[in-house]
Amino acid sequence: MIGIAWKSLCNRWPTALLAMLAIAMSVALILSVEKVRRDARNSFTQTVSGTDLIVGARSGAVQLLLYSVFRIGNATNNISWESVEEISARNAIDWVIPISLGDSHAGFRVLGTNHDYFEHYRFGEKRTLTFAEGERFDDVFDAVIGSEVAKQLGYTIGQDIVVAHGTGNVALVEHEKQPFKVSGILAPTGTPVDRAIHVSLQGIEAMHVDWRNGANVKGEGTSAEAIRAMDLNPKAVTALLVGLKSRGTVFREQRTINNYRAEPLLAILPGVALQELWSLVSVAEMALLIVSIMVVVAGLVNLMSVLLAGLNERRREMAVLRSVGARPAHVFLLLCIESTLLTLGGIVAGLVLHYIITAIGSVFLMERFGLSVPLTLPQSTELKILLSVAIAGLVAGTIPALQAYRKSLSDGLSQKL
Repeated sequence: MIGIAWKSLCNRWPTALLAMLAIAMSVALILSVEKVRRDARNSFTQTVSGTDLIVGARSGAVQLLLYSVFRIGNATNNISWESVEEISARNAIDWVIPISLGDSHAGFRVLGTNHDYFEHYRFGEKRTLTFAEGERFDDVFDAVIGSEVAKQLGYTIGQDIVVAHGTGNVALVEHEKQPFKVSGILAPTGTPVDRAIHVSLQGIEAMHVDWRNGANVKGEGTSAEAIRAMDLNPKAVTALLVGLKSRGTVFREQRTINNYRAEPLLAILPGVALQELWSLVSVAEMALLIVSIMVVVAGLVNLMSVLLAGLNERRREMAVLRSVGARPAHVFLLLCIESTLLTLGGIVAGLVLHYIITAIGSVFLMERFGLSVPLTLPQSTELKILLSVAIAGLVAGTIPALQAYRKSLSDGLSQKL
């Protein structure tokens, strides 16, 4: 029966190919949506680990998480350096990573920090930052760049970088008098770290030496040697990543910082803020999933339509099969096998198309959004989707199979040629 079904499909290959292509596109779409959804969630979740609290100016938890970890948006205010020192001196605090944002280079965010960033920052399963080339910054005008910055801009060790004021893609005002030099290139992490340019907090202060009220003062051009001799301790930072000596004190420290009297601050737990973020985008996730399911349903309906449309033309074929000894059950089985072969062919083609889309789209997603979508074997969820599509294809084939089953021998033989 499988051989007969295969020959029958080959004899009607144009319509069979269209039905299989519709299923393939449906499968590729739902698999791609599911993979992007899962990898986006994993990428966001693994961006920062081992950090107990994130501290910033009082705003919203999601806003603080977005600009401090994902470099999306801007802070409403800064944290004074006096507050940073007081928080760092608390007995329960193990380490503090200060972060200063506000400048960029070629569309990549510039992040001011200190050596604690390279020592204590963790991502994924508490993995540490490693260098592909060079070393961390030691001079005021050293810079450590992420792997995507080096790849897209073609930068190497010793490359000069001119930082621009602001975070736009177009550099309207640049700090051309205080260029930085690349001292190190970080290994890929699959996180926003890959798309950041890291400089020291002193470097952030240094490039604003000749600036007043957000603008460069004409005629002033302090030399690099003179700047290095200045007191470049920061006056404020954008946010803090905080690690505690004991996780059991996290709620007490969070409450203390939120009630800080010197200035309005907000301390958030990264995991809780991530859950809040995903609850906000869950509607979009569900909408994408519903659209994907509807496309799959449309593909299966197209399969059923192709089989039903061909039944009228194949009534004599069915009658001939009955006349040579085929039972109604054989005719029913033949149609079911055809629909199954078309569905399985569509699933295989859909998998191939899905991997092609992933291979091409992963480059775009990494360059534009810093989202890592690697090629992987189908996960349990994707296997369940494929199994569901296969079963649905078989069920869709039973309707035309029942129609063929009910056709009588005389109905087919009585047709006029």
